[in-house]
Amino acid sequence: MTQEPPPEVHTGDISRRVENATHPVDVEAPPLPRLANGPAMDREIKQVKKWFPWLTISFVVANVVMFLITMYVNNCPKNPGSCIVGFLGRLSFQPLKENPLLGPSVSTLEKMGALHMSKVVHGHQGWRLITCIRLHGGVIHLLVNMLSLVYIGILLEQVFGFVRIGSLYLIAGFGGCLLSALFIQSSGISIGSSGALFGLLGAMLSELITNWTMYVNKVTVLLTYVIFIVTSLAVGILPHVDNFAHIGGLLSGFLLGFVVLIRPQIEWVSQRYAPPGFSTKPKFKIYQCILWIISLVLLIVGFTVGLVMLLRGVDANDHCSWCHYLSCVPISKWHCDKQ
Repeated sequence: MTQEPPPEVHTGDISRRVENATHPVDVEAPPLPRLANGPAMDREIKQVKKWFPWLTISFVVANVVMFLITMYVNNCPKNPGSCIVGFLGRLSFQPLKENPLLGPSVSTLEKMGALHMSKVVHGHQGWRLITCIRLHGGVIHLLVNMLSLVYIGILLEQVFGFVRIGSLYLIAGFGGCLLSALFIQSSGISIGSSGALFGLLGAMLSELITNWTMYVNKVTVLLTYVIFIVTSLAVGILPHVDNFAHIGGLLSGFLLGFVVLIRPQIEWVSQRYAPPGFSTKPKFKIYQCILWIISLVLLIVGFTVGLVMLLRGVDANDHCSWCHYLSCVPISKWHCDKQ
C-alpha cells in the first residue's frame, strides 16, 4: 500500500473506492466470556445453546450468491482490457490495475446498489444505505468478511438467537453506511459488510459490560475485546480502507448491545427454580436499565441527526477538520486522498 491505486478503482470508500474491508489481519475473533457457575446457570446454558446459527449461514450464502451475480452482470470480457482468470468467462475479474481485489468494475457496483452520496441525496435512492452492505469489491474482500462473519456471527447467534443478532447486524451495517456517507464526497462509493461486522464486535463488548455480574473471567475478556477492536480499527487508518464505516458500525453495535443483548441477573434466574416463598429479586439491575435507556436514546438521536444531515447533503468534513485522520493518517510511505 505504498502507492496510490489508479483513479478508476480504489480499495476504500473515498474517491471511487470499491473496498469497505474489515480488518485484513490474522487475528482470531475474541471468545465469549464464561458464565458464572451454578445449577441455575447450567440450566440457562442448556437453554440458550439450542439456537442453530442458520441466519449467519444464510447471510454468508446470500453474500456469496450476490457476489456471483455481480460478477455475472459485470461480464468482464465485454469491457476493454485483459481480464483476470479469463477461463471463467463472464465471471472473470477486472484487470488488477483497475481492481486489485479480484472483482468487478466500479460501474457494475454502482448498478448493483453501491452507496453513492449524490444518488442518495439528489436521486432519492436511500435504499443504497442497505443494499451496499451485501456487495463486496472482490474475492479477497468477500473472503475476509465472510470468515469473520462465520466466526463471530455463529458465536453470538448460538447464544442470543437469530432475531436479535439479525437485527443487530442489519442496523449496525446501516449505521456504518450512514457515517461513511457523511464523510465521503459525491464521487465516492461505499460497499461491504465490514460496518455490520464491527457492529457485532461492539455488541460483544457492550454485552459483557451490561451483563458484568454474570461472568467470572470478565476482566480478561474485556481486555481481549478492547485490544482486538483497537487493533482492527488501527488497520483502518491505512490508505484506501474506509474506517468511517467501521467506526459507525462499531458505535451502532455497541449501543445496540446494551438494548438487545441485556440478560436477567443471576439471582432472578435462580429464583425460577427455587421453592415457593423464596424472596424475589428484580429481573434486571438498575445499572442495566440505565444503560438501556441511555443507549436507546443515543441511537434514536444519532440516526435521526445523521439521516437529516445526509438528506440535506451535509459534508461532515466541513464540520470536523481532523476527522479524516480517523480513516487515513498520512506518513512518508503514503499520502491520503481527501477526495
